[in-house]
Amino acid sequence: MARRKRGRDISGWLIVDKPAGVSSNFVVNKVKWALDANKAGHAGTLDPEATGLLAVALGEATKTVPYITDALKAYEFEVTFGTATNTDDVEGEVIARSDLRPSDDDIRASLAAFRGHITQIPPQYSAVKIDGQRAYALARAGEDLELSARPLYVETLDLVSRKNPGSAVLEMVCGKGGYVRAIARDLGAALGCYGHVAWLRRLWSGPFDLDDAVSLEQVELAAKTTALDAALLPLEHALDGLPHLRATSEGAQRLRVGNPGQVMDAAPNYGDQAWASFEGRPVAIGRYMGGELHPSRVFNL
Repeated sequence: MARRKRGRDISGWLIVDKPAGVSSNFVVNKVKWALDANKAGHAGTLDPEATGLLAVALGEATKTVPYITDALKAYEFEVTFGTATNTDDVEGEVIARSDLRPSDDDIRASLAAFRGHITQIPPQYSAVKIDGQRAYALARAGEDLELSARPLYVETLDLVSRKNPGSAVLEMVCGKGGYVRAIARDLGAALGCYGHVAWLRRLWSGPFDLDDAVSLEQVELAAKTTALDAALLPLEHALDGLPHLRATSEGAQRLRVGNPGQVMDAAPNYGDQAWASFEGRPVAIGRYMGGELHPSRVFNL
């Protein structure tokens, strides 16, 4: 006999303004507990000391997580010049120092090399897996790691402000898999003065921004009530970048059991990804194949 899932069958997105000092998984578990949800996940980890937007998926919305993790994201962060740390942020041990401090023009000139399609080596203290183990666990055990460079698309990277010669606030919009700590480290190296992240804040991720967010304190205060339900965003918000089609009644029935189903409305290009709804509720995501959607994910709503 199948085991019954505990918690409410609640689906949607709760956008949380994560505070410093807690992990992303801590926030997810807190949201799951507060809403008594039977399933929850998040779309993009923030380091414990990072703050800002964390998109928490509940129920059937967890099936749309890849569309947020693959989307562009924006970060504001401060780089401290003159020191390198073993974690590439303020939490680590200082491993190198320099008395050199870059000018505004030096910084702007160096940033050009970090835009577009680039490669970066993840920080030693990162969640990258090496032979099944997390890099940060190996680094903490004293191992000197050789991590492979990974591709990253950086749409924009700009100097925002400077409060003193030893630091700079930057803003970056990038694709999936970017490490802001690696940008700070590599920028410091390019400037010849070392660098690490002093603080980091995620401003938006795909269709979600901080205007949608609630604080972790609000989550805790509203726990086990229906007050947080009003802050939930619909599952389909994560699908804003995909064509939206309406399924016929028969098509919806077929899609719900994983079979190709008939859809209506303006047709996307043959083979494009799209999503279909019926009577205002999402039914499936899949490939558009000339009047039919061939589902890859089906929603049980």
